[in-house]
Amino acid sequence: MKKLRLGVKTRKAFRGSSRGFSMLEVVIAIALLGIIAVSVLTALQTAAMALISADRRATAESIARSQMEYVRYSGYDDTLEEGHPQYDLDPEITPPPDFGVVTTAIRLNKDENPDDDDGIQQITVTVSHDGLVVVTLEDFKRK
Repeated sequence: MKKLRLGVKTRKAFRGSSRGFSMLEVVIAIALLGIIAVSVLTALQTAAMALISADRRATAESIARSQMEYVRYSGYDDTLEEGHPQYDLDPEITPPPDFGVVTTAIRLNKDENPDDDDGIQQITVTVSHDGLVVVTLEDFKRK
């Protein structure tokens, strides 16, 4: 039976004569891993915040469009608050907590000719979250 002989480099590796890493190399490697980890976590946080903001805006737009349709097909309310009637929220809409909705409607030609009433000419719906305006939708009736 033949004896298997290892090469010089292989024998040195198994004998333990390899040097290993210096302290400087270990510190540099740990610093690089730390920088990479911080970069990845920052990117993940930014992506999460963008997703939350997009979700909040989509929710606000959905609420605003639903309220716009509700007011568009409601009768005109002559109860004036701050110069223009303000409509309550559609009872079928249940906005998430911290969302506020303000809806105003304007009849532009009521003062000019009371007999010529075209109903609502402008509807403005403003949806806010925690007191900050997220979206404002306006709709104008065209003649």
